[in-house]
Amino acid sequence: MAAVAAAAGTFARRMARSGVLFPRSSPQVWPQAARQPPGLLPAQRRAFSNNKILVELDTSSGVATMKFKSPPVNSLSLDFLTEFCISLEKLENDRACRGLIITSAIPRVFSSGLDITEMCGKSTEHYAEFWRAVQEMWIRLYGSNLVTVAAINGSSPAGGCLIALSCDYRIMVENPKYVIGLNEAQLGIVAPFWFKDTFVNAVGHRAAERSLQLGLLHSVPEAHRMGLVDEVVPEEKLQEKAVAVMAQWLALPDHARQLTKSMMRKTFRTLSSSHPKTPSRSHFQRTWRC
Repeated sequence: MAAVAAAAGTFARRMARSGVLFPRSSPQVWPQAARQPPGLLPAQRRAFSNNKILVELDTSSGVATMKFKSPPVNSLSLDFLTEFCISLEKLENDRACRGLIITSAIPRVFSSGLDITEMCGKSTEHYAEFWRAVQEMWIRLYGSNLVTVAAINGSSPAGGCLIALSCDYRIMVENPKYVIGLNEAQLGIVAPFWFKDTFVNAVGHRAAERSLQLGLLHSVPEAHRMGLVDEVVPEEKLQEKAVAVMAQWLALPDHARQLTKSMMRKTFRTLSSSHPKTPSRSHFQRTWRC
């Protein structure tokens, strides 16, 4: 029996190297991309697409690209958040994947933030499910073992800003029309404490306090100055820069980088997990005046 198991393992490894896909029941199976760039072997690139998110993994580099494709503004609906978490989990369970670049397939917008229609006129059960999905998205992304780079190619208010803040590195397109920030106060909303903590962790307490109280949306140069984004590039250079940054981070041993990230972010995740995850119906009604 041991010999049979060893032979089966050898066969599986050979099949994986050959580019032949295993059945869909395998948790780490990715369907082949419909089109392959010229000169690229089929086994080097794997892709899958949901209704709102497209993911492509380049196994030769270990880098996946996740593109939001939920028009008109990539709002974070329950369906979007569910697809996001499932996609991220697939990548984290795939040994070929070491890094993730997150960007948008919708022109001029990265993500507009939480979908307001999910928080008005719904049942208590729906509010609970939606809020759990929001927090699950943040917990998974903020604590991911993957190197995560946000390639911000459009405006990114509120929950869109949270996605960017949760990444290890943020690169934004230089455009005078683009803005980014946690602007909840302008809408009469209080940002959850874990939104706030993630913001403070990136820009410092004083800058975060002022920005949150005024509900500011920052221009790209201002976001760069305050540390909300790490680099600013022309749009045509965004993908190239994201790939270069990813290569720099992946040059380090995974275990050392992952343990350091976990150490730096553990406090915020622990605080979040100990806080109630489900606001009451009255909380949503007071907040959104629904």
